Amino acid sequence: MSPIRHVVLVHGAWHGAWCFSALQAELDRRGVPSLAIDLPGHGASTLPLSDMHGDAQHVVDTLAALRTRGIENVVLAGHSYGGAVINQVASTDASVSHLVYIAAFAPDAGQSVMSQLMAMPRHDTVLGGAMVVIDDANTTINPALAQEAFYGCCDSGVIAASIARLSPQPMATMTQEVTGSPRDSISSTYVLCSQDQAVHPEHQKIMSQLCNNVVTLDTDHSPFVSMVKETADILERIARS
Repeated sequence: MSPIRHVVLVHGAWHGAWCFSALQAELDRRGVPSLAIDLPGHGASTLPLSDMHGDAQHVVDTLAALRTRGIENVVLAGHSYGGAVINQVASTDASVSHLVYIAAFAPDAGQSVMSQLMAMPRHDTVLGGAMVVIDDANTTINPALAQEAFYGCCDSGVIAASIARLSPQPMATMTQEVTGSPRDSISSTYVLCSQDQAVHPEHQKIMSQLCNNVVTLDTDHSPFVSMVKETADILERIARS
């Protein structure tokens, strides 16, 4: 029997590794090992905020540390902005065996999150009005709009706890281009969220066509909270394949 691959989780903008806690607990119950990474300056990270390339390098360094423990051929999953990060990581790190985009951007070489978004037909989202510029380099989220943007199908207690943990996001993360197109050589799965108010479902449909497999969940931008078991089903199937 082939060993179960580790699932490495990369969060999206304004979030942290904390957002995957329920999903990781479910994967634990199924015997699927997972690790969630705090990108620099997010969650419990004591590092300064970085840009997209810095975020990706942090993940690359983490995967290198995992290899010293014998953990290779990982399933690398990115949520939202994290899709750009995993693209950049997999362009340089040979230990990634499958890419999973969870309601995520999926830029190709030469594209950034913003340029990929601008290349698609316009569709407005709640997130577009929820972002607040706090200084020359960073944005935050209006807490009054965070629920509708990110957690529309989640339980009220989880929503309150999640909003309290949101953190600033550097604008450079959205404008820096990825340098490779790893989906040309690495298998990929897109998890499309049909009630999403952060990354529009119509945009997700376009980006999902860039992946080998597509799974649609009838939920909000945070399926790892709103549809924990269904999200775990997807990752378990990939990790065991």
